Amino acid sequence: MNESKVKIVVADPSAIGLFGLAMVTLVASSQKLGLTSGVSLVIPWAIFLGAAAQLVACINDFKHNKHFGATAFGAYAFFWFAMAMSWMIQNGVFGETLAAAADPKQFGFAFLGYLIFTLFMTIGAMETNKVLFFIFVMIDFLFLGLALSNLGIAEHSMHSLAAYSELLIAILSFYGCGANVLNNHFGKTFLPVGKPFGIFK
Repeated sequence: MNESKVKIVVADPSAIGLFGLAMVTLVASSQKLGLTSGVSLVIPWAIFLGAAAQLVACINDFKHNKHFGATAFGAYAFFWFAMAMSWMIQNGVFGETLAAAADPKQFGFAFLGYLIFTLFMTIGAMETNKVLFFIFVMIDFLFLGLALSNLGIAEHSMHSLAAYSELLIAILSFYGCGANVLNNHFGKTFLPVGKPFGIFK
């Protein structure tokens, strides 16, 4: 019996994933920095940009056989789905019983888990490009700040660390998105992203 393989060519999904990350972190950081208040209007951006856009990028990176990109975009997509639902629970969308029983310290352990994940992904990002590497470094600081502040450790300073790190993630991700789109569109380096460090490969 003859077997045949069909290759489906899909475009690089990194730009839409980075755009989703940029948008949600920009909106979320505005709340952490005190420029806006509440999370009611952060939730839609968490679901549709932070989660759905990165999930699209994840699925298409799997089609590209990009293990690193698919894992990163998928993990952070589900993070934003979880955050959106957590905020909805806290705001009583699923009833007052769940809202009253919410323990914010559980956020701290969830953020700690994502910090561990992001630390080893940061090592992998060293062999992609420098823009992506610095995005991951900022995500490390974001989760460090979120974990410690939610666990009651140096709450004010760690909250500030998280807020400014998240804003920097947005700025770097916008640049990374623009570079990916324009470099692919023009077929040349229109916006440089920096070569891999070349330490592990």
